[in-house]
Amino acid sequence: MHEQDLIKILVVDDRADNLLSIESILERESYTIVKANSGRAALKILLKEYDFSLILMDVQMPDMNGFETAALIYQRDKLKEIPIIFITAHSHEEEAIFKGYKVGAVDFIYKPINPELLRVKVGLFVELYRKTQSLIAQEQKLLNTNASLQREIEEKEASELKVRELNRQLLQNNIHLKAVNEELDRFAYIASHDLQEPLRKIRVFSDMILQKKSSAGDVDKYVQKITNATIRMQQLVSDLLRFSRHSIQGGDFTVCDLNDLVRDALTELEIKVQQSSASIKIEKLPSIQVIPTLMRQVFYNLISNALKFRKKEVSPEVRIYAELVASPDPHLRERPDGNYYKIFVVDNGIGFESQYVEDIFVVFKRLHSYHEIEGTGIGLSICKKIMEQHNGFITATSEIDNGATFIIGIPEKQMLPVNMTLMD
Repeated sequence: MHEQDLIKILVVDDRADNLLSIESILERESYTIVKANSGRAALKILLKEYDFSLILMDVQMPDMNGFETAALIYQRDKLKEIPIIFITAHSHEEEAIFKGYKVGAVDFIYKPINPELLRVKVGLFVELYRKTQSLIAQEQKLLNTNASLQREIEEKEASELKVRELNRQLLQNNIHLKAVNEELDRFAYIASHDLQEPLRKIRVFSDMILQKKSSAGDVDKYVQKITNATIRMQQLVSDLLRFSRHSIQGGDFTVCDLNDLVRDALTELEIKVQQSSASIKIEKLPSIQVIPTLMRQVFYNLISNALKFRKKEVSPEVRIYAELVASPDPHLRERPDGNYYKIFVVDNGIGFESQYVEDIFVVFKRLHSYHEIEGTGIGLSICKKIMEQHNGFITATSEIDNGATFIIGIPEKQMLPVNMTLMD
């Protein structure tokens, strides 16, 4: 389709011959001419069509003149940009010309119509229309481009935000994964290291029986120790499985005599105590709410450490006692309104520098002075985790060559229910 076919012109005149004359003058330009024989007819057309490039309108028409029609046309927002050229026979009536411009006329053509002048004027407005439409199209293109760029910017910002969020989640996941790995290491330590004690007893006493150097009474005693070690090992396996598969609930806390738990730990360490000629002094300890299996593990690790980090040529001495404390402690979890116990495990071993008190509770972190002594550096980190699960704490004081004191803080009464997992 030729570009001029897109140009629509509305011609309004009450005389058919005038309409025909104008159509004939503009015919060679291939405009699309729409004719209306009255102002009302023009308004009716403009109700449905408003894509006109120009309106040619006679001023003198019965019923509704051109000025009145133009005023009504320009009341509609969609029609306000259509230029109107009035055709009038009164070339010298300034009042009429003023009235025409007032209602929005852009030009006048006077009768009798000069065909060439009409074609030139129409052509000028048609060219103006085309340029205006081109500018509108370019403006729309720019708006679309800007909208597209804005979407790209927003998508990029959203993508960057998503990347930051993913990085944040990845960092959190890495932190969680590290914590889980540490917990798995602790669990593996309990599952392997702690099971070695009953196995060691079974092996030692089985060897004694096999050597046949013992009396019948000793054999019975050794068999009983083997049986006890087997029962203890079975209990350890059962407890480990339970705590690896289930949550620690309020029901796992039971009122337990800590003296019994210390004695159980010493039973497991019986051979080491005998081999090191250790002296273990246990003063009266309280009965409080604990998770027995885990608290036994704490005493086992602390006494085992006291035996392991002993001075050469000096028999280990371990003293365990408790104090009831009412004042808050900075290490204790939010429990300022309740009493708690401090349980002290004091030894006469090689000790350590006080500046390293936090390091000894970090998984796999071992002090330089401990390097010559066998161990994994995980036992105290297990104690720390267990005390956190008891809403308590563990800390220590020490000096080089002057022993160490490990202090357990634990609430006199637990706020139940407590819902934690060993791997949490």
